[in-house]
Amino acid sequence: MQLEDLYLNNFKNNRESKLMLSPRINIFVGENGAGKTNILEAIYYLSFCKSPFNPTDKQNIMHNENYFMLRGEYLLKKESKEIVNISFKAGERKKIKRNEKEYDRISDHIGEFPLVMISPSDSKLIYGASEDRRKYIDGVISQFDHNYLHTLLNYNKVLQQRNSYLKANANSSTIDHSLLDILDEKLCLYGEDVHKKRHAFLINFIPLIQNYYLFISNEKERAGIRYKSQLKDANFLNLLKNNRQRDLILRHSSIGIHRDDIEFMLNDFPIKRYGSQGQQKSFLIALKIAQFEYTYKKKNYKPLLLLDDIFDKLDIYRVKQLMKLVSRNEFGQIFITDTNEERIHTIFEKIDVAKNIFMVNQGEITQIKE
Repeated sequence: MQLEDLYLNNFKNNRESKLMLSPRINIFVGENGAGKTNILEAIYYLSFCKSPFNPTDKQNIMHNENYFMLRGEYLLKKESKEIVNISFKAGERKKIKRNEKEYDRISDHIGEFPLVMISPSDSKLIYGASEDRRKYIDGVISQFDHNYLHTLLNYNKVLQQRNSYLKANANSSTIDHSLLDILDEKLCLYGEDVHKKRHAFLINFIPLIQNYYLFISNEKERAGIRYKSQLKDANFLNLLKNNRQRDLILRHSSIGIHRDDIEFMLNDFPIKRYGSQGQQKSFLIALKIAQFEYTYKKKNYKPLLLLDDIFDKLDIYRVKQLMKLVSRNEFGQIFITDTNEERIHTIFEKIDVAKNIFMVNQGEITQIKE
């Protein structure tokens, strides 16, 4: 898959830009705060209909304006051209169109233009809450399995209904247990399916992480993931029934796949506590590159790869290993941001690959002629 043209209008600090993009590597250089990451954010928006950093659409509108618009022209396969438009006006609902036809459900767009992004904010996958890691895994699976996304949305809807009922009837002696029985059965129907798919995904995903971690870091440690779930070797419905009185006291559901966690490991020890900073960074990169390969195998075309300001966080050996890896043809189109133009030229001086370099200054984007 290739993004041929990108158009931004009133997006963040960019008044208006239209970019003709290289089919292989596109690099955006400039000082911190110049607007480099905003470009990657726009590309991400076109795939996921939201920002990777700011969930509030209104806050992505340029200051003193009341709308933003994004357009991407894609080449999916040999002759298949697609145009995606996203527009948002303050006080109105967001509109997502594919080839001028608006989606009835935004979720139907997810996974159609797959994308993998590596950024400094990925550190929350190690240091953040279990919810951050669940959302990451769910996001990967949802890119190639729409049914999974719909099942997860249904689960969350029933979970909300159950929690509301528990909260409203915690002190009631006339609680309707038959209604809770119905909600429990629905929760199990959706939850067991989500658990099964998370488990199956990780079985195939973990070996990819292990291989890429070894390549990037040149280390001998064994990377892995431990899936921690209350549903492991247990019947979900029985767990809910056995914990119902406890849930009534707590006034929320204490059992379910919303309590799952995904623990990142190095030599069977949690990397959060025992991994060095370099090992943690290498793990996160291996994780995202593994996501790229897995998605590629599932979709049969290459996702876009976005690398946001990661060179400052890596030593030169890891940088060169990463660039050697992603510059290979199987990685398709790549977008990179960096603050140091000289470093970019040094990294790529011995890598023969087509690339466009753009200078970004206060939202203004200018292509650098090499």
